[in-house]
Amino acid sequence: MSTTTTPAAATAAWPPAAADLLPDDGTAGTLAARVWDPAAGGPSVVAIRAEGVVDVSAAFPTMRALCETPDPAAALAAASGPLLGTLDELVANTPPETRDATRPWLLSPIDLQVVKAAGVTFPVSMLERVIEERARGDQDAAATIRAEILGTIGGSLDELKPGSDEAAALKALLLERGWWSQYLEVGIGPDAEVFTKAPVLATVGPAVDVGVHPASQWNNPEPEVVLVVASDGRIVGASLGNDVNLRDIEGRSALLLGKAKDNNASASVGPFIRFFDAGYGLDDLRASVVSLGIDGEEGYRLDGTSPLAQISRDPADLVAQTIGAHHRYPDGFVLFLGTMFAPVDDRDDPGRGFTHRDGDIVRIAEPRLGALVNRVRPTDAAEPWTFGIDDLYRGLARRGLLT
Repeated sequence: MSTTTTPAAATAAWPPAAADLLPDDGTAGTLAARVWDPAAGGPSVVAIRAEGVVDVSAAFPTMRALCETPDPAAALAAASGPLLGTLDELVANTPPETRDATRPWLLSPIDLQVVKAAGVTFPVSMLERVIEERARGDQDAAATIRAEILGTIGGSLDELKPGSDEAAALKALLLERGWWSQYLEVGIGPDAEVFTKAPVLATVGPAVDVGVHPASQWNNPEPEVVLVVASDGRIVGASLGNDVNLRDIEGRSALLLGKAKDNNASASVGPFIRFFDAGYGLDDLRASVVSLGIDGEEGYRLDGTSPLAQISRDPADLVAQTIGAHHRYPDGFVLFLGTMFAPVDDRDDPGRGFTHRDGDIVRIAEPRLGALVNRVRPTDAAEPWTFGIDDLYRGLARRGLLT
């Protein structure tokens, strides 16, 4: 991901406006979301339409139920229900610190889907994972190690296909020179890294805080496209995600991946699911260019772009490595596709690269998917996750939505 920093830029407005979350074509696509409806006492599946936010939970009590239909876009377009309000009203009421608990607000758009993530799927991020490993999480050592690795490789990895003969030859060279790494194994080897990012129902949505563990001193957002996959392996739509990354903790040991990745509010998805229809499909998604903007309270600004075309493994191939006869997901799953974003520009001291500060505003955007906007807080200061699967089904039963 190419990045630029502008130390004197103004901090982005918080909370975001509804217009900032919508795709460039507004509500022309087939957009679904989830809303907490206080009148119903729980979450509702909604359609985002020109007339407002329409509750379709009578037809689809969960997002999982909608995704499992043969054609989710057509099913959502045909569904009707009461209007819960305008998108402007719901977005304005979403931040916890100003929320009116008697009025609806936005949630993460997914519910029963397992939250999976693919790692080291871009050459740049692969090299940064190797650097974290070599540095043992020491931010000060990163610049020196980065130069050594690039000198050993002697060129770009952009055209290298994982699992190819050329990749095997590079592996042999790196082994000979003592530079092989578990991250290079999944980056250029035949098998992708796919891990479980967060528990079911634990993701947060737009206009709320994302969490960074207070023990971490070296971390960054990971802006990603998120595939929505049905239980039979069909890719039915897409969203955006922030797979918050603690570089120092994972760098100490890959066995700390769980501590580095699965924390309160550490996985953000949204703002909506855009279902595949006649106007938007997998080929459009392959052409996505994800942009990232970070605004700090001190006036710091970072911008970056990440073309999905530079991914080393095709999205369909990653799905095929995630689901099949060896591994089923009866409620479907979402798959974070990985990121090019591994910022090396210094924010504070020279040679220490980027790390978050409390209060950073992170905007992850793609023209056809909209923008996922969150604010950074320590994990113990972000809104706690308290609503689980049992709560969901008790609520649906109470509302008479289960048959």
